[in-house]
Amino acid sequence: MEKSKKDSLAWKTLSSEVIISRPPWLTVRQDRVQLPDGRVNPEFYVLEYPDWVNVIAITDDGKFVMERQYRQGLGETCVEICAGVMEKGEDPEAAARRELQEETGYVGGTWRKLMTISGNPSTTDNLTHCFVAEGVHDSGLRHLDSTEDIEVELMTEAEVYDLLLRDRIRQSLMAAPLWRWFATRKD
Repeated sequence: MEKSKKDSLAWKTLSSEVIISRPPWLTVRQDRVQLPDGRVNPEFYVLEYPDWVNVIAITDDGKFVMERQYRQGLGETCVEICAGVMEKGEDPEAAARRELQEETGYVGGTWRKLMTISGNPSTTDNLTHCFVAEGVHDSGLRHLDSTEDIEVELMTEAEVYDLLLRDRIRQSLMAAPLWRWFATRKD
């Protein structure tokens, strides 16, 4: 996309007010914006979050390190890949390695960045950095946060693919990198 075309679509922020501030987890901002054609939207809400990371972790024997945890928003227990919040100033890969060890106990392996995505660029301001870690092993050391209750489960490639096909991986920021992994893996 040409820069001039991109800039011609930009909205102008006329004013901005923080409605809710609960750092580092959530800030809700109300912007008054002017569209390129001059129309004004007096009430546009943006959710500010820190950047996130997630990890497709695969053991030496090809098992996917998956997590099960209850999600209050949907009111159900979900199957997920490891994910978490980046600390301020933290390198994305360092954050991903930290989260994998804290939540699952798995460490090591060969790491590569798979993609960077946004959960909803319309109303959220953060990015999710997605990694693949192949050849990880269990260190036996987990450090869960006081509000985390995570069950770790090793799954085969076929089991994970089946979960995707049956819409059982609910978190889109986790389904997207898994779909990319399956689409681009070398058999």
